Amino acid sequence: MFFLFLLVVFFLLIIIFRIIEPAYLLFFNKPLYIFWYPVLNKLNGFDKTILREEFPYYLNLSDKKKSYFEHRVKSFIKRYNFIGKEIEVTQEMKLIIAGTYVMLTFGMRNYLFELFDNIIIYPSVYYSTINQEYHKGEYNPRMKAVVFSWEDFLSGHQTKDNINLGLHEFGHVLHFYSRKSSDPGAVIFYDEFTEIEKYFDNEDLKNQLKEKHYFRDYAYTNKFEFLAVIFEHFFETPEIFKKEFPKLYEHVKAMINFKEEA
Repeated sequence: MFFLFLLVVFFLLIIIFRIIEPAYLLFFNKPLYIFWYPVLNKLNGFDKTILREEFPYYLNLSDKKKSYFEHRVKSFIKRYNFIGKEIEVTQEMKLIIAGTYVMLTFGMRNYLFELFDNIIIYPSVYYSTINQEYHKGEYNPRMKAVVFSWEDFLSGHQTKDNINLGLHEFGHVLHFYSRKSSDPGAVIFYDEFTEIEKYFDNEDLKNQLKEKHYFRDYAYTNKFEFLAVIFEHFFETPEIFKKEFPKLYEHVKAMINFKEEA
């Protein structure tokens, strides 16, 4: 009898993931569901205090979604290796880095990607032996590492100047993920990016962006940097973004299944 029950459950799951969700994705451009955790990872009082102090986004969530956010933050910290280079990695640093990543991926069901294993942190700008230049941060898919200058990460996190190193480098991770995966979040991301890249490829659209002087010049380096810079603006000055470029804003919102309401 138990075996029969498992068999029924198995076939129901096949129907859901092979038939129902693709249809739902086609019609609504979002996954069938986002959160489902039989057991939630919980944070202690200190960790929650850091999230409250550092992330207005977290504060605006409902109590239920706060618990999901906390679960993801703790899962992120458990999943990835934090490696300090001439700097001690504290719990607060881990929470701020994890919170940034979780905020960016909160609308996605799958978020613990295998595209990186290590988060390497330097105290400030560091010398990269790969291209013999000083860097503030980078995503290196071959080394499966995301690298940050903590000085620049923290500065970007604390100021609303549309320069946010954490969002920028994790944006590169998401872009890479959309090209390597076929799960719903990746499909939506990739489809929306094909619309967003028109703003880069079409000279008239690009000139309209440049005339506003909203995105810094570095955004026009290439499509990868264009998207990474867009994410910085999307989270740091969303009202201005939405007012100046409403259609582009909606594409970014759909791309990461972002919910403006708590």
